[in-house]
Order: sequence, then structure tokens, then C-alpha cells
Amino acid sequence: MCGICGIVDFSGETVPQEIVHRMADTLWHRGPDDAGYHFEPDVGLGHRRLSIIDVKGGQQPLSNEDQSIWLTFNGEIYNHLELRSLLESKGHRFRTNSDTEVIVHLYEEVGESCFAQLRGMFAIALWDRPRKRMLLTRDRVGKKPLFYSHDRSRLVFGSELKAVKAGCAGLDLDMTALADYFTFLYIPAPKTIYQQVRKVPPAHYIVFSEAGARQQSYWDLSFAEVEQKSEEQWCETLREALLEAVRIRLMSEVPLGSFLSGGVDSSAVVACMAQLMSRPVSTCTVGFNEERYSEISHARSVARHFGADHHQTMVSPNAADVVERLAWHYDEPFADSSSVPTYYVSKAARERVTVALSGDGGDESFAGYRRYVRENADNRRRSMFPLTFRNNVLRPLGHWYPELEGAAPVFRAKNWFQRMGRDPLEGYLARITVPRSIRESLLSDDLKEQLRDYDPLDQFREHYHRADTDDHLSRIQYLDIKTYLTDDICVKVDRASMAVSLEVRAPFLDHKFMEVAARIPSDMKLRNGTGKHILRQAIRRMLPEGALERPKQGFAVPVAEWFRGELREQAYEVLFERDGLLNLNYLLQLWNRHQSQEHDHSAILWGVFMFRQWQYTFQWHSAATTRDTRSFTRL
Repeated sequence: MCGICGIVDFSGETVPQEIVHRMADTLWHRGPDDAGYHFEPDVGLGHRRLSIIDVKGGQQPLSNEDQSIWLTFNGEIYNHLELRSLLESKGHRFRTNSDTEVIVHLYEEVGESCFAQLRGMFAIALWDRPRKRMLLTRDRVGKKPLFYSHDRSRLVFGSELKAVKAGCAGLDLDMTALADYFTFLYIPAPKTIYQQVRKVPPAHYIVFSEAGARQQSYWDLSFAEVEQKSEEQWCETLREALLEAVRIRLMSEVPLGSFLSGGVDSSAVVACMAQLMSRPVSTCTVGFNEERYSEISHARSVARHFGADHHQTMVSPNAADVVERLAWHYDEPFADSSSVPTYYVSKAARERVTVALSGDGGDESFAGYRRYVRENADNRRRSMFPLTFRNNVLRPLGHWYPELEGAAPVFRAKNWFQRMGRDPLEGYLARITVPRSIRESLLSDDLKEQLRDYDPLDQFREHYHRADTDDHLSRIQYLDIKTYLTDDICVKVDRASMAVSLEVRAPFLDHKFMEVAARIPSDMKLRNGTGKHILRQAIRRMLPEGALERPKQGFAVPVAEWFRGELREQAYEVLFERDGLLNLNYLLQLWNRHQSQEHDHSAILWGVFMFRQWQYTFQWHSAATTRDTRSFTRL
């Protein structure tokens, strides 16, 4: 795993080498093993390497034989051996054993269509000198990040925002991205917190040249081809597909293991690893002092069943210290508090392995989140009411029903009327976003005036309606895969693991496995109020008895208690900074209600707190973009 960066000046101006070096230095934590550069007068490529495959010979940037094609690459290509054999049969000659060189020769052979043939996780920058063009691309679900700033004459790109910022000047806040953040608690692609910087969308490539930029999709997930098989047949198909997805992710020249929470997804991955490997699987779990946030006993039971080389670490998170670290590593406001335990389990795993497999992606493909169960129940109830009754009675009740502070049942009743009065999509959007009343009250009047014609939910509506199915559950799964999975889950895991130079591989996010899951009828995924039904049935005989019966437990930390305890003074100090963006009077109301335990406002308070931490790190102390990253990444 690596960090990549670079600058291309299409006007012919010389690229300062020291700027590219400075950009690469900000990515030290992503690749502490080596650094490499390639310079032409108007091109500069940088690379930080975490050596995994072809440790001795896979240095980057890497070129073809005549140095007309140069590439800097972050990720792993799991089908590189098959592609290499095909390319050698067509006359291509290889100097290394790396998967990186396969991409170079594949581009020579088939051009832009090469990206669709790659199976893995990747962010790629490819300089085509004869055509004077730079291609940037990301894998299909955005497991690896890639940011860029382009003003027609100059392109700056990097694996992280801080690298791009080190190569740019004068970045401005994107107020629509800020509205997105306080709606979703993350910033969906392609936007970033800065107007001048964008994310390369997953499953797309962008071709930059003197003529401008051209963006092209190379893959999408289809739910249209539902296959009617028996449950037994689907179980067999799923087991084979998961074993294959795990098998190809075991290639490594460095120590490899797995995260293990004891939940369905990570346990399934470890079960497959145990079946495929000749040595005990190295597994890692972290536990917390607060028992309701710890899964350590469940993980220990699964590890014992498979004879794993199991390591468990008890941690007491230093909340004040970890939020500063996370703000620096995440680069833009990011409010998923499970980034805290993800950072700690990555840190613990890195003490023993360089590569870890995870169970990320199972919830999205198999309807594992509680919100899918609740949404399914809402739809059943919604269908009991005629459309005219929903429009003329329930929707007005949801609007006019009083919202009494501290009266949780009344608040839930208001939410229920609102969900029942909406169509299925709007009801789901209301469930997964910050309540409109809160986000509209939180923003300052000046900011709301700037945003008066902007609705953050429109981009989610577009994803929902783009899904090639009429099945509501499949549509919201598609929506979540395009948004929440990419811009929350994958971001969380990438930044937390790369903070400690750990590569994480996710078999459930193998695109061929996801395509198999998308063909399964939705009533086999969510059945009798339980998600992941077909996945549970497929792996039941692989796991110890009782492992599938325990209730789903999120990967969480006691944020509500932190704001009333160890984070109280620090949070209060930074939350109420006057910057003209937030309504501090309303924020104080949320704070006081939370402190008095009238209502748990920890989710939105954490969102504001992490926004303030980002401001402190990157706006109010801008030197943070070039500080020595080693201070944040020592184990």
C-alpha cells in the first residue's frame, strides 16, 4: 500500500521538484518503506511505498521499456498474475514481478479499457507522454482515495487532501460540501471541503490534457439480473465466491492476518482463511473497558474454534489525543466515531502484521444494517395507508406535530408521522440523515442564505433513481454502496489503517463477489426481521455453534459519555468559536440538553466537534499540512 502524488503543467511551465517532494512527505505514513520520483520539465510524480509484493523490485514510479508511459499506483491488483501471462503471450517483457508493471503493459495493449480488467483496490495516476495526457482512476467502490485540483493548465493530485493542499495555494471552503457534511456527517464524492479540490469518483477514470478533462465510468453494480435459485444453491454459490475472494487476497510477501470482532462478517472471513491457509490465522481484536462497547469475548470464541493465533488488546482511548490525530489523518470533516476503534484495532494489528483482512462490505451487500430492517417494517406499515391518507393526514401531522424538548416519545411520534407521510425514498433519506430541523437550526442565517437554492439530498435521489431495479431494498442498497460505503466506511478504514501503515483488504468488497450478491433476491437477504439471512445460512456450518445468534453490535465508543466527562472541557472550548458558519445559540441549546441528559445529542455534537478539530488543524493552524507526519504515526 502506498501514497501517490504529482503535478502536471499542461502550459509547459516547469514543475518545481521541491513541491512534489513536499507533497510526498505529507504521505510518509502511507508508505514508510521507500520514496520514488520521476520528473520531466512539466511533470512531477511522487510515490511513498509500503512494500507488500515484489518487495525488492517494485519501486515506483515505474515505466514501460521506452519510458513513454509512467505510472504511480496505490493498491493491489489480485489478478495480476493472470494478466501478466496474457500480456507475455502478446510479446510484452517484464522487468519486475510487481502488479504495478502489469498495469503499464496492459495500458499499452488495450488503452483506457485496461482499468475494467483490474480486480483489486487501486488509485492510479498514469502519464502518457506521447499523447500528453494524465489518467487518474479509482477502484470500483473507492477503497483507495484519490484527490485532484485542476484549473485546465495545471493538475495537482494526491492520495490525501493534505498532499494536494501542499501543491496548491488559496483553497476556499465549499459551502455546499459543508451543507453535505451537516446532513450526512461526511462529504460525498466528488466534492471535498475545498471548492478547488475534487475526489475522483469510484469506478471512473478521468483523462486530463491540454484540451481539458474527460470523465468516464468503467463499471456499475447491477441489481437487474435477479436469479431464482433455491436457498441451498445460493448458499453453495456464496461459499465458493467468498472463498475465492479471500483466496486471492492472501498473496503477500509480508506478515498477513485478519481483524476479528466475532461478528458475522469478520468471522466468515477468518473461517475462509482457516480453510485456505496451512498455518494458523493471525487474528486481532481490541476490547474496551466499557463492556457494552467490547466484543472481545465473542472474538475469542471464534478464534479458539479455528485455532487462530489470536491477539487481543484492551485499550482505554485517550479521547483528547485521538481526535487530534484523526482530524489530521482524515483531512476534511469526518464524523463517524467508529473511526476511533478502527484506528486502535489497526494500531494493534500493525504490531504483528503488515496486511489485515476485514469484513467490511457485508452489511451493504446483504442488508445487514438495522436501518434496512426498520425501513422494511416502515414500508409494510406505509402500504397499509392509502396514498391520499398519507398525503392529506400523515404528512401534515408530521409537519405540525409539536417537537417538545426532552419528550422522547413525542419526538419519535413526530418522526413516525414524517416517515409514514413520505414516499419510501424520502422516508429512508429522513432515517439516514441529520434531522432537517436540527441541521437548519444549526447553520447560521448567512450560510443558509448562501445555500438557499441547494438541497444536499438531491445527489442521493439521483443515485436511488439510477439503480436498475424497482425493488426498494435493492435501490437503497445501491444508494448506500454509492455513498455511505464509499465516503464513510472506506474512508474510515483507509485513513485509520494508513495512519499506522497497515494495508487492509476487504473480500466482501471484491467486485465479482458483489455482483454475485446483487443477483440474490432481496427477500433472501432480509427475512423475518433479520438481515444477512442468506449469508448466515451459507456460512452457518463453517462457524462455531451460537456464533450467528448473537445480536448485531456496532463498532462504537462512548461518545455521549465523553462529552459529559473527559472531553467536556476541550469540546466546550472549541465548539463555540465564532466563524459566522454556525448558530452558536442553537448549538449551546444542544450542548446543555446533552449535559442535562434530557436528550442524547452526541452524534451531531461529535459532528460539530470534528468540524472544529478540522478547522483548528487545517485552517487556523495551516502549517499542519507540512508538519512531520512521523509525530502522528509512531506505533
